[in-house]
Amino acid sequence: MLVLTRSTNQSIMIGPDIVVTVLEVRGDNVRLGIQAPRSVAVYREEVIAQLEAANKDASSPSSDALDQLRSFAAPPIGPSTPVAPAASGMPAAPSTPAGPAE
Repeated sequence: MLVLTRSTNQSIMIGPDIVVTVLEVRGDNVRLGIQAPRSVAVYREEVIAQLEAANKDASSPSSDALDQLRSFAAPPIGPSTPVAPAASGMPAAPSTPAGPAE
């Protein structure tokens, strides 16, 4: 981290397009002015942290919602679960692949 000391109305440059100017110092508060191209996003760190937390909360379903979804799931098909015959009335296909014709 680069640490600089600046007084009111003094600036620093970040690259050729970004200028940060100290506008006012009042106690523990410092007012900064930032000149940057519109293509450069400038946000306060705490705002970004709040947005990230809100996005994480929105993308994480509650355990109640997950339980409701699980109640809609079909039971797994396994050796102990019988498979219903085909709806066409034809017998279901054999469960083992057929070998070569002899």
